[in-house]
Amino acid sequence: MPDLIVTNFNRNFTGVSATTAAVVRAQTGRYDMALAGVALPGCPAPISRAKAWALSRTPPQGRPFTIWHVRRNTEMRAAIWARDVLGLPIRIVFTSAAQRRHSPLPRWLIARMDAVIATSEAAAGFVPHLRAVVPHGVDCARFSPAPERAAAWAQTGYGGSFGIATIGRIRPEKGSDRFVAAMIRLLPRHPGATALLIGRAAKSDRGFLEGLKQKIAAAGLGDRILFPGEVASEALPALMRALSMIVQLPRYEGYGMVPLEGMASGVPFVATDAGSYRSLSCDGACGVIVPEDAPAETAAAIDRILSDTQAHGAMARAARSWAETRFSIAAEADGIGAVYDALWSDS
Repeated sequence: MPDLIVTNFNRNFTGVSATTAAVVRAQTGRYDMALAGVALPGCPAPISRAKAWALSRTPPQGRPFTIWHVRRNTEMRAAIWARDVLGLPIRIVFTSAAQRRHSPLPRWLIARMDAVIATSEAAAGFVPHLRAVVPHGVDCARFSPAPERAAAWAQTGYGGSFGIATIGRIRPEKGSDRFVAAMIRLLPRHPGATALLIGRAAKSDRGFLEGLKQKIAAAGLGDRILFPGEVASEALPALMRALSMIVQLPRYEGYGMVPLEGMASGVPFVATDAGSYRSLSCDGACGVIVPEDAPAETAAAIDRILSDTQAHGAMARAARSWAETRFSIAAEADGIGAVYDALWSDS
């Protein structure tokens, strides 16, 4: 019987999916573990929800119960059903990244968790049963700097001599319009730059997307501000290390892994003060925090970094170093493991 069951019930590959996959890969070998639900890249083949319930009927050898680690409402409901209705010997750990008050249903579900892990001090203030604050980590083997950035960029085929990108759903909450406004100001100063909005727009945001394209066309930058769509998880590390700058300007973010994946790839970032971006910036060593809805200031911040080769190189090296020493996936797995051990010891 497994010590640990990690759930992933969302068929779409989201930010939560990416962080779950990274942790599961780091946990492999530490526990007798099963992934329940939908497959994740580089992780063990998943089992069904029913199989997870069946495997939880008997405690694992040497443990008083199986731990279910959940991250979504649907997963909390399934775990609560298993524990409280089916009466299975399990305990439930929930990871919360949200930096705002949860709506009524999630609050009710979270209140029934056995332990809660927050990914930041800001998120910790919105959840009960807090056991630990464990920042998300990045797989520094999977995301690593390019031996030669210019050559890596040339291989992407996007054109120009270097790339700038924002990554995430194309919608107002993610600040896609802020990125476009900043790029319209920046790109005329950097004729070699190509800007990418990586992600897709939901049907409800198609009008928003078309509005962005119209602004880009009016600025005469249709061949330099591109919409490649989603990039497959397995292709993202190669693209990330080819970039010269990550720019994330959301109106809200729970945690925000994109700058951290960029840091591990030796890519500095410019971002609004959302999610965990300020702590990831390491007081300006790895990234720069800019005001909201300030395209001129954002463009100027990017320009300062890109125009100074030595400063850009220093930030790139610092970003990689901080990712390895402070924000590694191994450190996250250790922090989560301490919560598991405390639960098993307390029973």
